[in-house]
Amino acid sequence: MRRPRPPWIGAIGGTAYDIGLVVYAVLTHLACSMCGKTYDWRQLNNTCTCGKPLLAQYDLSPDTLDREALKYRDCTMWRYREVMPACEAISLGEGMTPLHHSPRLGERWYVKDEGVNPTASFKARGMSAAVSMAKHLGVQVLAAPSAGNAAGAMSAYAAKAGLEAHVFMPRDTPRAFVIECEYLGAHVNLIDGLINVCGAEVRKFIDSSPEPVFDLSTLKEPYRAEGKKTMGYELAEQMEWELPDVIVYPTGGGTGLVGMWKAFEEMERLGWIGSKRPKMVSVQAEGCAPIVTAFNQGKRFAEEFPNAHTSASGLRVPKAIADFMMLDLIRASCGTALTVTDEEMIAATREMSSKTGVFAAPEGGATLAAAKRLRDSGYIQPSDRIVLFNTGSGLKYLEALGAQ
Repeated sequence: MRRPRPPWIGAIGGTAYDIGLVVYAVLTHLACSMCGKTYDWRQLNNTCTCGKPLLAQYDLSPDTLDREALKYRDCTMWRYREVMPACEAISLGEGMTPLHHSPRLGERWYVKDEGVNPTASFKARGMSAAVSMAKHLGVQVLAAPSAGNAAGAMSAYAAKAGLEAHVFMPRDTPRAFVIECEYLGAHVNLIDGLINVCGAEVRKFIDSSPEPVFDLSTLKEPYRAEGKKTMGYELAEQMEWELPDVIVYPTGGGTGLVGMWKAFEEMERLGWIGSKRPKMVSVQAEGCAPIVTAFNQGKRFAEEFPNAHTSASGLRVPKAIADFMMLDLIRASCGTALTVTDEEMIAATREMSSKTGVFAAPEGGATLAAAKRLRDSGYIQPSDRIVLFNTGSGLKYLEALGAQ
């Protein structure tokens, strides 16, 4: 029996057009994830007037693309160009990251290693798509708050596109991220406070700037999710079009979870997969767990988490604009949400690295710590195919990993 779809997954309509021998899906409009209000994708948009994220909607049908054609495509996320915004791709070779079978962790366990992306994290996917569309729509100056990885990715793709980038990061962000952004030519602003405070500083900067500045914050523009959704397409392709039973994902802003769930819906419309969905598991740090708290309390919206702290900078997001979207899809998939301590996370990072050859980030270690607990509780069964997401390279977290 098919599980109910979250209400923010909207209906898709429109037409397709031909370029050469390939049928491209038309990006028909943007739709609000909360109220359903639609917007013209050919104009710059951030959030809906109600303040919630906008999602890109396409015309899709089984005639849009034969999945067999993917065999002859370049191994980047832009291989799925029919379901991506129709613009010139600003690409550094992101996507199509390895899916490692990891029997030393579990017989049917896999690690999806996003740390081999350009800028060494999964953020490269979202920023490639977002910067591509921003340039297509005439943007010259970009700004975004970040815990580190998004800042590096935006800086890199802005450099490739010839755009000006302004990043706002907590002052205690690991030094590797700061140096990366500086060398990539971005204007680096270190802020006293967490990423939500950085977001407020971005807004002040945009409001006071004498020239137009476009906000590229997580899910405060429509296209970072389009890049992140390619992780879902890749999983399906790499697993021969049968989705795993459980996806364990480290959760900060939540674009990866939202994007993959969107991909699964799109692939069903394309006729590539059926209605079966993985159980989506959200993992957060014990010191910063707004989604886990709301999930356990049966709430649809999460309150800002007080005194947020964790050594995994990507998980230090005390309030996410996509809270209701994450909670919707977790529940719709019969998934769950849980926390791990920093000590568990770092120990599991060492275990994942030493047993798979993937030098994992602490966020990746968090997924292993959570999965082991879920296995011990019986939530994960021996017959389940499990995918753990390592979202970045351990090379960027030497301060946190070396302190243990």
